Amino acid sequence: MAMRRSISRAISSSRQFSLLFRSSSLHSQQHNDLSHLLSPHFNLLNSTPNSIPITFPFQHARGFAKKRNTQTYDDDSDDEDGDAFGAVDIGASVKPAALSQMDAALDALSRELTKLRTGRASVGMLDHIIVLANGMKIPLNGMAAVSVLDSKTLSITPYDPATIKELEKAIVTSPLGLNPKVDGQRLIAAIPPLTKEHMQAVCKLVTKSSEDAKQSIRRARQKALDTIKKSAPKKKGKEKTGSSISADDAKKLEKEVEEMTKKYIKSADDMSKAKEKEITES
Repeated sequence: MAMRRSISRAISSSRQFSLLFRSSSLHSQQHNDLSHLLSPHFNLLNSTPNSIPITFPFQHARGFAKKRNTQTYDDDSDDEDGDAFGAVDIGASVKPAALSQMDAALDALSRELTKLRTGRASVGMLDHIIVLANGMKIPLNGMAAVSVLDSKTLSITPYDPATIKELEKAIVTSPLGLNPKVDGQRLIAAIPPLTKEHMQAVCKLVTKSSEDAKQSIRRARQKALDTIKKSAPKKKGKEKTGSSISADDAKKLEKEVEEMTKKYIKSADDMSKAKEKEITES
């Protein structure tokens, strides 16, 4: 009987030892798995299973997410204010763009004034004439060399003598009122004097061409000022935000554009006055 009790106690102790060993192994495995998942920076690899601060990594993650959201909010607020990173300074582009458009307006005015006939011969007065040759439309200055013989006579020498008839027809049908004559392999065009009525009509055309050019110049100015205004600081409450240039630079740039405009308007006026003088004195 005593032997049976000893054997029963031994079996019970063996079972308890087995359960204890399995529990210890399970805790050890959980500890290894958790240590594998956690970052080395937490220094938890040598901690016991019961002392692992399970809530610490999740608290840290929540703090990190909160910081990330704060950063996103700051970026959005910067974009809303219009002060985005990498804003382009328009100061270096507004003036060249306005200058290019104003130069183009003066060039167009010069071409229009050249087309108008006066009582004096000029090389450019035939440039706008288009010649129909071999089924193609070609500018006269691309088919012939034009020169001034005297203040009242033009010489037109075709590069290809076979096109002299086409050149003659194009000049006769142009609004200049010229009647060139064939002289060997060239054309001679006498410039008739202008009548009083013709002078007045031509002067009106000069005025119209000048006004068109000045309108183009003013449009270029307005476009430049609008661009400056959009890029200048804007009032938002008591502060000024959303700008790629400072308020002082914007005012300076506006002043420079206005001065440019006055200069080009004066040039257009000078060109038209010189043309009117040429017409009335011819």
